[in-house]
Amino acid sequence: MSDQAELLLDARNGVGESPVWDAARQCLWWVDIPGKQLWCWSVASGRALQWPTPEQTGCIALAAGSEALPHGQWIAAMETGVARLTPQTDGTVDCDWVVRIDQPEAGMRFNDGRCDRQGRLRAGTMVMDMSLARASGSLYGLDGTRLHALLDGFITPNGMAFSPDGRTMYLSDSHPDVQTVWAFDYDTDTGTPRDRRVFIDFKPLPGRPDGAAVDEGGCYWICGNDAGLVHRFTPDGRLDRSLPVPVKKPAMCAFGGAGLDTLFVTSIRPGGDLTDQPLAGGVFALRPGVRGLDEPRCVP
Repeated sequence: MSDQAELLLDARNGVGESPVWDAARQCLWWVDIPGKQLWCWSVASGRALQWPTPEQTGCIALAAGSEALPHGQWIAAMETGVARLTPQTDGTVDCDWVVRIDQPEAGMRFNDGRCDRQGRLRAGTMVMDMSLARASGSLYGLDGTRLHALLDGFITPNGMAFSPDGRTMYLSDSHPDVQTVWAFDYDTDTGTPRDRRVFIDFKPLPGRPDGAAVDEGGCYWICGNDAGLVHRFTPDGRLDRSLPVPVKKPAMCAFGGAGLDTLFVTSIRPGGDLTDQPLAGGVFALRPGVRGLDEPRCVP
């Protein structure tokens, strides 16, 4: 067990997001949203590859049945819809749209998201200019090729995660005006969240609630953006650990590694003077002494 963050890759991502552990290939995948790049880091080689994406991508999920493809196939929620991305060995990406979306206003994209335990993608949308503080974002569900709104009224939806049994869904709004994490009862048959309640009021805590993951004990790990911390909350909403990372803006975390006992953390590289955080935009690894859960494959 080590609370010391190790640098995995000095990726210098503008906004490193949506880390996903690919157990079959022993690789970590993630995206750089403004950089329009899909990234992959291999345990075997210790090196990273990247592929261009046609639009800014908020989140990815590994597609079921793509194990035989060299780099798998990824379900990606982007600006104008959800697509299948198939990275090729020549560095290009094949993009096949699953479904397009009519955003309620200009300048929007998908943000944080992940699959439920049944492999159904749930992802939120946001206005890219956060200074506008517009609650035009919604949480969408992808069921087959049907994309439908499940919840609305969000500025910056984030922190999507599911309890080990899949019956509790977590969702945050990381905008400075909100800074709240909610828990929902989740109907695993219909994929519908109900009975929304405050799980964490983040306003008195260090950092804003960003991307999250759940460990095998049901504890909720969430990045404290602006505070350089990753927090763990017990299932009853009690903060019991805060682990530092050497950057101010950790963005999202995910469990992986051969034993699912490594917590990978992506981060944001803001503009301006970075002399106090030269590794901003990097990817880090923590070994907190607990295991995570296998990430479900997406079944669109």
